[in-house]
Amino acid sequence: LSPTGTQTTQIRLEPLWTPAVLWDRVTLTCQGSGAAGDTNWYKDGQHWGQKKSDRVVTESGTSQCERPGTGLSPTVCVLNEELVLQVLAHELLPGDTVTLHCWG
Repeated sequence: LSPTGTQTTQIRLEPLWTPAVLWDRVTLTCQGSGAAGDTNWYKDGQHWGQKKSDRVVTESGTSQCERPGTGLSPTVCVLNEELVLQVLAHELLPGDTVTLHCWG
């Protein structure tokens, strides 16, 4: 059981760099502990479709997913920029060593 107000649905990015960029061939995977069933996908706030599998991003914008019983995931933004400074997508704490990628 999750505490009230806690989101248990998450989106995993592949590759693991953030911000995600369109030319990186981004794949989104929806993860949640809800009941089995199709995952609802949302793109720029609009229903994007229902699938049981991962979602390959082919356009820039924001994405969310929803698993039955666990609610909406946080929003993930995929950019279509010519120059991007990226960091590995994981929680950072003070004192952590950070590797940055500058892509263009």
